[in-house]
Amino acid sequence: MRLRKEPIISGLVLIGLWQVASLFFPPFLFPSVLAIGRDLLAILTQGDLVVGALATSARILGGMAGAFLVGGAIGLWMGRSTTFERYIHPLLIFNQGIPALSWVVISIIWFKSTEFRIWFIILMTTLPAFAFQIHDSYRAISKDLIEMAMSFRPSKWDMVRTLIWPSILPGIMTAWKVNLGNVSRVVVVAELVGAGIGVGYELLQRQQLFDMAGAIAWTLVLVLFVVVTQGLVTLLESHFLRYRPTSERQL
Repeated sequence: MRLRKEPIISGLVLIGLWQVASLFFPPFLFPSVLAIGRDLLAILTQGDLVVGALATSARILGGMAGAFLVGGAIGLWMGRSTTFERYIHPLLIFNQGIPALSWVVISIIWFKSTEFRIWFIILMTTLPAFAFQIHDSYRAISKDLIEMAMSFRPSKWDMVRTLIWPSILPGIMTAWKVNLGNVSRVVVVAELVGAGIGVGYELLQRQQLFDMAGAIAWTLVLVLFVVVTQGLVTLLESHFLRYRPTSERQL
């Protein structure tokens, strides 16, 4: 895979502008790039800080896995049952209108375990996206394709393996990539309340100390996790969907 130069140039320009700003503003507003780099290196090399970063990563993946399983089941059920869709679709729309902060407050009142609170918040904020994406992918399967497949009298497993799964897989991959960015914001809010470890907890400590360099460094750790994970999802998507024809955009 060829590395494009445009993102590198954009990143270098942003770093340069930040460094210039650090020359004119105090460190608690715009710390130098070197100071941010030192804090970032400390996070990636010191054992206790690495554990905090891994805790947030595990929470994100665990919450999204739960949302994928529950949301996927709901999406498929909606696709197979119009009656079920009429009842559950309004509830998913209603859920999408609930802010993440509201789920934080609700989970604190309902649950004692901090880890379960965070998992529940991620589940409730990402479940609708998985359900809608998989439902739309299932409903988009061509009727002619279904009738052709049924003419071979396949078993239910053969239908899932050869028709349903390949048809909904692109939607699943898209939902994972979209939700990763959303969850990275939600998990920080969830960790700000009650968590004793993680990126959100560390950001709260940096805010209390007016440590902007540390806050930026921890933010970059979360961004790095999202970028790497999305890259892995993209690689999996390219592997599983390699049969699809591709076209180059002509200028």
